[in-house]
Amino acid sequence: MSKWLFALSMLLCCQVAQAEVDIQKDNIYPTVVMETSMGKIVVELDRTRAPITVDNFLTYVVKGEYDNTIFHRVIADFVVQGGGLDAHYKELPTGKPIVNESGNGLSNTIGTIAMAREKDPHSAIRQFYFNVADNKKLDPSSRRWGYAVFGVVTEGMDVLEKMALVPTGENKELRWQDVPLTPIILKKATLLKR
Repeated sequence: MSKWLFALSMLLCCQVAQAEVDIQKDNIYPTVVMETSMGKIVVELDRTRAPITVDNFLTYVVKGEYDNTIFHRVIADFVVQGGGLDAHYKELPTGKPIVNESGNGLSNTIGTIAMAREKDPHSAIRQFYFNVADNKKLDPSSRRWGYAVFGVVTEGMDVLEKMALVPTGENKELRWQDVPLTPIILKKATLLKR
């Protein structure tokens, strides 16, 4: 009898976990609101062009794992990047890297959101960036992988433009350049209900 109770409790736990991670699989253009310390940004994601990337991003959103993170890399006329560090510049837990969907027809143009990655083209995990300029050099070509765009800003471009202009410098402890001197916080990311 105890084996049945254990199995039942495991089944219920799994159902609760699945309910907590409802990423609206049937919504091809989900919308996420990001409340930042500088204002609100709304993005519409494109599951038709970047299904793996959108599902990955929304999993972090729905689990609240982007809440109280920082935008740690800001370069005027280039990008505003965040999603992977807490306010103390500590790296946050990650899932597995995802397949690079940069060949999906979406371009790194101003106002788009894309996945940050390392040199390995399939190393994107949780960090993302906003293009605050047309960065077509980040798109794929016949010779190289690009950076996967998976959505567009529909509200809050003015907020991103303000972010892109904040004073930045070197974080000597981490030896990073382009770190905002006053932290920019992503207070909360929320998947809107349909």
